[in-house]
Parts: sequence; structure tokens; C-alpha cells
Amino acid sequence: MALESQLAERHARILRSPVDGQSFKKLIEASLTWLRANQQTVNALNVFPVPDGDTGTNMVLTMQAAYDEISASAERNFGKIAHAVAHGALMGARGNSGVILSQLWRGFARGFDEKEALDVPTMVRAFSEARDTAYKGVVRPVEGTILTVAKDIARAAEEAQSYVKNPIQLLEILVAAAHESVESTPNLLPVLKEAGVVDAGGKGLFFILEGMLRYINGESLEAPTTLVRPLSELVLENTLESIEPGQDFEVIVDFRPDKTLDLESFYEHLEQMGTSIQVGEGDGLYRLHIHVPTENLYTPIDYTRNLGTITKVAIENLIDQMDHTASRGGEMIPHVQIEPGQIAVVAVAPGDGIAKVFYSLGAAAIVEGGQTMNPSTKEILNAFENLPTDRIIILPNNKNIILAAKSVAELTVKKIAVIPSKSVPQGLAALMRLAPDGDFDQVVEDMTAALEEVESGEITIATRNVEIDGVQVKEGEIIALLNGKLVASSPTIEQATLAFLEKAHADHFELITLFYGADISKKDVSTIADRIRATYPDQEVEIQEGGQPHYPLIISIE
Repeated sequence: MALESQLAERHARILRSPVDGQSFKKLIEASLTWLRANQQTVNALNVFPVPDGDTGTNMVLTMQAAYDEISASAERNFGKIAHAVAHGALMGARGNSGVILSQLWRGFARGFDEKEALDVPTMVRAFSEARDTAYKGVVRPVEGTILTVAKDIARAAEEAQSYVKNPIQLLEILVAAAHESVESTPNLLPVLKEAGVVDAGGKGLFFILEGMLRYINGESLEAPTTLVRPLSELVLENTLESIEPGQDFEVIVDFRPDKTLDLESFYEHLEQMGTSIQVGEGDGLYRLHIHVPTENLYTPIDYTRNLGTITKVAIENLIDQMDHTASRGGEMIPHVQIEPGQIAVVAVAPGDGIAKVFYSLGAAAIVEGGQTMNPSTKEILNAFENLPTDRIIILPNNKNIILAAKSVAELTVKKIAVIPSKSVPQGLAALMRLAPDGDFDQVVEDMTAALEEVESGEITIATRNVEIDGVQVKEGEIIALLNGKLVASSPTIEQATLAFLEKAHADHFELITLFYGADISKKDVSTIADRIRATYPDQEVEIQEGGQPHYPLIISIE
């Protein structure tokens, strides 16, 4: 009862003053903090067992952009702060989840207009507007996703309006409704049930609302709800874009504790050392991942040494990696010279080698990105704003970047068309149809038609055991995706590649191109290419350096 009394007093204290723009800013910061704490939990909710779980990362970076827009603002008007949050989210939106999140914030802000402070009727209207705006922003809404969770939240708000007494009570109801909705997503989307996960975007939205409630209740926002996960789900994606001050080194420690690990105490100690903490466990072996400042470089290692036996340590200099990443752009060949009035193509590329191929085919600008590193709306916008033409075509080359690319249209006066390329091979096929001086609408039509003329393949490593589309996958095996669909799981890259080619009916095509990634040597790719030539003697086989992470091979068949 004492805790309930303390909580009631805390709520009463909060409600004594109007919940204005500055109060909302604190709630947004709390949402961001809690979402970041659970970022890897959201990332792990990946339907396919591939090393590119990035929904959590995309939502965190989108929320970070939203908060950055208001962090220095002294504005007390709730509605004005809400609109600033929506603008920041739109500019920083990454991936489909980030774009939909930005649309939710846009609708939420519309519900407030320039209202000074928060009240229950306005809060209900804001969540209804958020739902409506997000649904309108998607051409073919799919139930069992973040959209469904937003709809269920809005419905719960509308049903509760007649009896709740204040915004805190309403928020408690909405958090519960979000949780229930997320848990029900597999019943609406069969692929989620087949993969044994809930919707990642919906889970991220739940954490955003729960972060607000935890702040109001005075609960911790640092320790994630899932303290430890199976090692197979501990996907350490490229996080360079989200590195904050003080995150100088990434430290990974594998160790076997001498006795049962007190996870709560373990996390409390780690939070004193650094951020981006993840812990995975498998067969008694624990893996710790943490970002630390230079002065704490060896602190996590010394700490775990006192808990048990260290079996492996890995240290990465994140600042050096960021400097290297920033400098790589200078290595790419210059983009083509665009004359005023010509059509300019902006292409998203996941590696330097692939970027060079796009440049060689006539792309005017390249945006670095792909799986695990979806570019923001602002980054895509910046790629062409200074080009001397108002006719722009964007090739996203990834299904998770298409919505962000489409969002750019409302941020510029230039004429924008997005070719819905879902893979690098599709993007290259479309670019082959570019006629810089042609009729814009006709060129867009021709480039779009080219998407159907190529088969796309991706070869990568399975991150967990699962069965999808009748394919039994074991963690650590090599899997093949054909046009985004899982078609094979094999012991080796060569076997997976040959299985993919068979599924794709490669013997019906003329050219097979292998874009090899950063994690495979050209020598090994050449061996695979020789095997392909022996199996498909009538087809031409080419090798291109791609440089993409996580995917040893990206394959184009045309």
C-alpha cells in the first residue's frame, strides 16, 4: 500500500501543473531512452533469420531526430512542441518503421494544433489523428503490424474517454492496449506466427508509450525488459550512425561465470561503465556487448574476469571506424555531370563496389545504405537538393527504404519519382533504362517495367533456427533468398548459391552476376563462379566487387 500511496502522490504532483510543451519534451526523452534500452529486443523480432534486424535501430534513430528537434527548445505550447517532434521525425525517418512512426507523430500533432496543454479529449483526438494519418500514408495497409497497434491504441482511447479522469490514467490504459495488440499480431499476420515473433514495429511503439509511463511512475529507463537473450538472437548490427559522445570503443566479452549470474546486479554495474549494453547466453556461455569511453576501455573485461573465465575478447575503435566510413566517400568515382533540365538518378547502395557500378551506369548521386543501415529521409533529400535539375528519380534498392524515399517528395519543390526497386539487381536493371533527356513520365514507366526483367538473390548466414515457407533453417547455415523469399538453407555458400540458381531457373536466363561482399574473398567467389559455369555452360557468369556487409553474395540473373 505504501508504494501505491507514493505513486498516487507522484501522479498528483505531476498533474498539479498543466502538462505543457516542456513536460511533453521530457516524455519524448523518456520514450527515446526506453526505446534505446530495448533496441536490440526490437531488432531481434525479425521474421527471416538474417543478420539485418534493424527495426529497433530505425525507430531509435527516428526518435533521436525527433528529440533533437526540441531538445534546446524553451517552447511551452504543447501543440507547437508536438509539431516540432513530427517534423524532426519526418526528417530523420529511417526504414518503413521509422516513416510510419513519423506519420503517427504527424497525426498526433494535428490533433493538438497549437493547444497550450494536454487534456484527455485532446489526447484522444490526437491518437485518432495519428491512426488515420498513418493508415493514409501506406498504399496497402497490412494488419498485424505497427498500424494495427496504432489502431488498437486509438480505439482504446476513444472507449476510455467517457470515464478516465486524467491523461495519466488514459496513458496507463493505452500502454496496456498496446501490449495486448502487439501480442495479438501473430494472429493477424501468418508470417509472424510461422516465425514465432510479434511485430517489431508494433513492439517499438509499445516501448515508446511505456517509456512515458515509466518516467511518470519514476521507474528505471536504462535496464531493458529482456536482460539476456539467446546468443543466436544477439545480432550486433552496424551501429556507427547512432554512436553518441563517449562511445569510443565497442567491447565484446565471452565468459563462463563461476556461479549463477545475478543479471540485475550485472546490468547495474555495466550501466556505470558504458551504453548500448547487450547480453546473450547459450550453453552457459555469456556474451557481453557494450560501448565505452576510452577511460573505461578495460573496465568491462576486468569486471567479467572477476565473475568467471573469459574465453574471448574483441575490441573495436568506433571513432576510427566512423572516420574511415566518412572518408570512404572520397574513394568513389565522381558522379556524372547533370545539365539543367536533365533527369538525375539518386541510388541507394550498400557497398562501395556497388556504388561504383551505379555511378558507371549514370547515377548522379549515391546514398550509402541498405540492410542494417537504412538512410534517413534527410540523407536522401540532401543527395539531390544541390543538383542543377528539378527532375529526380530515386532508386531505394531495398524494400525497407521505399517509404522513406517516397516521403522526400513532400520536402522539396523538385519533381520526384520513386522506382520501387527492392534489391540492387532491380535498381541496376532500372538504371539501364535511364534516358537523361527523355520525357520524365515515360522514363519512369520504362525504368519501373525493367524491375520485372531480373531475378534477385541474397546469400547470407542464418541467425536462428526456424522453418519458413517449408524451408528448415538451422542457425549458422547459409541461406538463400529469391526476390526476398527464403528458398534454401545449406552448409556452404557454394551449395546455397547453386540451390538458389536452381530455384530461380537460371538456365532460362543469359547472365548471372555475383556481387561479392566484405566478408568473402574474390578467390572464394571465383571458385563458386567456376562451379556455376560448369553447371550452367550456356550462361555468362560475371564477378563484381560489391563490398556490402552481412551478405557474402548478392546475385543478379537477367
